[in-house]
Amino acid sequence: MIETLKSDEIVNRLGGRFKLTALVQRRLKELIVDGARPLVDRDGRTDLELVIEEIRQGKIEPDFSETGYTP
Repeated sequence: MIETLKSDEIVNRLGGRFKLTALVQRRLKELIVDGARPLVDRDGRTDLELVIEEIRQGKIEPDFSETGYTP
């Protein structure tokens, strides 16, 4: 599952490895600390695996609206 994050397609779609890492960290915080509900079925997956699957399916994207950055 972690190998998915090494895919150039996902890295390029999100604007680079740093943005991908920031998205993963933010979503993990939402799931673990804030108690957000997963957007995909858990199916025995860890929180990190859930986040990776959400990114892979395009269910979460980075939000740059506050920065004014347009990817």
